[in-house]
Amino acid sequence: MAGGDRDAFAHFYDAYAPLAYGVLRRMLAPEEAAEALQDVFLELWRRAGEFDAGRGTPEAWVLVRTRSRGIDRLRSTRRREEMTASPLTDVAPDESVPNPGRVVEDRDTVRGALAALPEPQRRVIDLAFFAGLTQTEIAARLGLPLGTVKTRIRLAMDRLRALVGENA
Repeated sequence: MAGGDRDAFAHFYDAYAPLAYGVLRRMLAPEEAAEALQDVFLELWRRAGEFDAGRGTPEAWVLVRTRSRGIDRLRSTRRREEMTASPLTDVAPDESVPNPGRVVEDRDTVRGALAALPEPQRRVIDLAFFAGLTQTEIAARLGLPLGTVKTRIRLAMDRLRALVGENA
């Protein structure tokens, strides 16, 4: 398979696709699992030369890639759901616009919560939300692995939710 043999890939797919699909189905809806399965095996095909039998079995290699793609898909789906705007019919009428005093109070609460974050978490939040950088761009700018940036953003968001919730 590492040499580009399509028949070898077909046998590999037949042997491991059911295992990978079973894992993905526990994590995702059927359509998402099917798409993620294609992504997994495309990645395995492209990176077949990187497989090292000394580090583990083919099953473990497939499962690690499958789990990673499944988690990526799950997070992506959650982010899309969180960022989806409400239909216009759900928007509050103009009379419910908050008073300026409350807006200032909310802004101060958020500033205080941001100040309470550890510096590494505050830095990635600043770059993501105030500088508009993607996680990949943040990782490149700070010289950090992408996973570290993602973790810091998630931890910061969790902490901000907790801090703002306490002050609400």
